[in-house]
Amino acid sequence: MSDLNFSLSLPRKQRQPRENDPLPHTIAERTRRVYDAIAHVYPLSTYFFHRKAHAYTLKNSGIRNGDLVLEIAIGSGEMFRKLVEINQDGTTIGLDLAPNMAAYSQRRIRREWPEAAAHCGAVDVRNLPFADASFDAIVCCYLVELLSHDDIYKTLAEAQRVLRPGGRFSLILIRQDTPIFSFMYRMGAAMIRAFWGRLVEEEVPEMIGQSGMKIIDDHSLRQGYYPSRVLICEHAAEPAMAQADHSLTVAARK
Repeated sequence: MSDLNFSLSLPRKQRQPRENDPLPHTIAERTRRVYDAIAHVYPLSTYFFHRKAHAYTLKNSGIRNGDLVLEIAIGSGEMFRKLVEINQDGTTIGLDLAPNMAAYSQRRIRREWPEAAAHCGAVDVRNLPFADASFDAIVCCYLVELLSHDDIYKTLAEAQRVLRPGGRFSLILIRQDTPIFSFMYRMGAAMIRAFWGRLVEEEVPEMIGQSGMKIIDDHSLRQGYYPSRVLICEHAAEPAMAQADHSLTVAARK
């Protein structure tokens, strides 16, 4: 597990591409190049925009010291470091499509927690190289905005597959209910699609239900003018049940 710089394609049921998707073809290669280039400055985004959402997610992730924990799309490792800190007796694995991001995070962890069972690697999270029901908890922060509709579904389905029954999947999204922020975000996305992606928050809860997970906590917050939404999910026995449970969650959304 010390070398995770690989991607294993596993057979999956094929879905028909969605018509009129703003990102009909994956931009994964361009995204990888962009985030590789900014690996050393990306921590600033967490400091100014993401800390509150990270804190809420950690508090409600259900992670216990000694768990096997996976973070998808670790970026420069701000959340990953916090996961390692609360899980020093367990194993924490972090994946990112960008090799420089993964390497940067691994170096930081080795300096700060040299004895921790913590491993980072460059892996395409749409095809996770792990057996079914491998992890007690999975965390994913601000990734799905960079994926096409079909790739979001693949990523959620993979998370559900490798999550153990009763485990929690914590997902942070960028909210799209703030008109001025949403307008500015779309302007940025029009210039650098591979960095900004597009806003998808309103689509994702239904896709979570379709993937076989159910939302048990739906929380909105803001850091400065940056709006985030945290969805805490559990492995559901049947996708239909997950969708029914989500209708109750939305009614009680904070």
